[in-house]
Amino acid sequence: MNIRVIVADDQAPTREGLRLLLSSEPDLEVVATASDGFEVVAMARRHRPDVVLTDIRMPRMDGLGAIRELLALDPAPAVVALTTFNLDEYLFGALQAGAVGFLLKESDPNLIIDAVRVAHDGQGLVDPQVTPRLLRQFAATSPRPPTSELAALTPRETDVLRHLAAGNSNAEIARILVISPGTVKVHIERLLGKLGLRTRVQAAVYAHRHGLVTWTDPP
Repeated sequence: MNIRVIVADDQAPTREGLRLLLSSEPDLEVVATASDGFEVVAMARRHRPDVVLTDIRMPRMDGLGAIRELLALDPAPAVVALTTFNLDEYLFGALQAGAVGFLLKESDPNLIIDAVRVAHDGQGLVDPQVTPRLLRQFAATSPRPPTSELAALTPRETDVLRHLAAGNSNAEIARILVISPGTVKVHIERLLGKLGLRTRVQAAVYAHRHGLVTWTDPP
């Protein structure tokens, strides 16, 4: 079954370029395009996509507002944010809103395609150009005290969360913990529910902020 995608961007050439890029892949189907936040939410209600690739800066409703409304849908699509502007406010705003990925429009086309597939698989992808800033943010943040939600995790769920926050894929976590990828997916779904989070990226941020994983500041 094809991965159903909606592309949202206020610039028609960019929107068409992304549509052609994704449509060239045999497993991806662009079911609609949108020029602003209101339109992408309306298109998502109509077409029920698996993944939405959305620009951040758009008229009427920006990408951050659109991400919040998209994730309130049932079923909610996975959202990958895309922007020309390499700004922290967009990066952290998109991830806090619930985007599972963040890419720059100058990203390698193959990275954009991979991000859509990864999002559909319930994982996230952040452009390598901005990853060091995320790591510095983690390194600069003092760990917070454990919360009641964290205490509610089972030991296995805590292990999975640590490995997820370290950047491991489901397959890698399964190999490390000697469990099946399906079991990893179940653990992730349960720990997200217990922590009141939506995405793997939010879970990784949570784990770093609460001292489960620490990063050294990258060079």
